Order: sequence, then C-alpha cells, then structure tokens
Amino acid sequence: MYAIGDLSRRTGVKVPTIRYYEQMGLISAPDRTEGNQRRYERADLDRLTFIRHARDLGFPIEAIRELLTLSRHPEEPCDRADQIAREQLDEVREKIAKLKKLEEELSRIASHDGCHTVSDCYVIRALSDHGLCEHEH
Repeated sequence: MYAIGDLSRRTGVKVPTIRYYEQMGLISAPDRTEGNQRRYERADLDRLTFIRHARDLGFPIEAIRELLTLSRHPEEPCDRADQIAREQLDEVREKIAKLKKLEEELSRIASHDGCHTVSDCYVIRALSDHGLCEHEH
C-alpha cells in the first residue's frame, strides 16, 4: 500500500495532479485509513505510471482514458490503440511544422543588423506590422 506522497515520489506525478486524475476517473478513488489517508495499491502505481508516460508523450486526457479502457481487454485487436497513437503522431508533426515556421521567422527577424535605437529596430517594427513577416504563423 502506498500513501499519496509515496505514489507521487515513485511516479513523478504531483499530489494535486493525482487528485485531479481521481476526479477525472482515470484512477479509482483509493481506500482510506481510519485517519482518512488515501492508500493506493500496486495497480494504482502501474496505472499512474501509464498515465504519466502517456502525458509525457502529449496524449490528451480523452485519448488516455480510451487507451486505459482498451488495456482492460488484452484479447482485443489493437487497431484502435494504433490509430490513437497515429493521431497523436500527426498532432506532434503538425506542431513541429508550426514550430519550424516560427523558428524561421524569428531567425529572420532577429538577424537584421544596423539597428542602433529602438526607433529603427526591425524587431519592434516586425512585431508591430504582421505584413513584414514572410510566413503565416
């Protein structure tokens, strides 16, 4: 049995986040001691580890909920789990593409030389006039 602080240390998930996951139904509300302390079992630790890893990979709560549901049916095909992972991969790739555009634009804006005062600063002008940007971002 684990106290909530133990569970937090072992998984790297903060105590308020553990409580939030309980409220969201991602982990079950644990049994409590006579002193009203939460007591978690090994299955809760494993489930929280799963959730933490999925969150680290950027999966949204609803996808995690679905993956947890799928994990309770080990005999089922894993097509849906694969689809959820592919959708997350597509989201990550889309974010990377946007970040690359941002990087290019910021690099371009920051590389203008010859500005000695704020009144002729290209960075300030570019931020004030979106038309000076080369890419939509």
